[in-house]
Amino acid sequence: MAEDGERHEYRMEELAGKAGITVRTLRFYRERKLIPPPRREGRIAWYDDTHLARLRTISALLERGHTLSGIAELAEAFDEGRGVGELLGLGAPTEEVPVRLSPEELADHFGDQATSENLAAALELGYLATDGGEIVHISRRLLEVSAALVREGVPLADVLTAGRRVREHAEALATLFTDLILTQPGRTPEDLNRLRPLAKNVAEAELSLALDRRLRQAEAGDQGP
Repeated sequence: MAEDGERHEYRMEELAGKAGITVRTLRFYRERKLIPPPRREGRIAWYDDTHLARLRTISALLERGHTLSGIAELAEAFDEGRGVGELLGLGAPTEEVPVRLSPEELADHFGDQATSENLAAALELGYLATDGGEIVHISRRLLEVSAALVREGVPLADVLTAGRRVREHAEALATLFTDLILTQPGRTPEDLNRLRPLAKNVAEAELSLALDRRLRQAEAGDQGP
């Protein structure tokens, strides 16, 4: 095992003991591909802290009612997800705050809605990425809103579908405002950044007015002819 401050490596028996499971269970998880293969050194298999974190995640998800089949699907989606560097692209968001989550913390936010299908959809949409043993959500605000809608009974799949449509409209609004500013003589990207609160105020006000109109229509429909 490595010295403190470095990556720790464990033999199978030691890893199982640290994870609070039996060696037989560890072998079963490895056979089911719930954990990555160990590093081989001759006939000795060496596991590291990544394996330990995955085993603790499996135990936590089992305690939350997830099945081994569901956990295997989550692990596959998690392992195949894009990395945080790809998610952030040219740089971290200037106003949104990314959130780091363990897989079990993600399950705490979304319960049984944290399926492999929804995880894959969130990865594709760009809400989530992976970074070692953690998941990174691009925006704390989007995470909190999504979780709140799920708690209100809206399926996460529908939330993600709506998020994709909102993304399309937001891109159109951003393009409109960018063109409005940068087509003026002498304007620069610095001006666009300085004036971005105006674009947000317009979008928020128009959304508020549109929701007022939809609410009045819904109320009129409830009242009947």
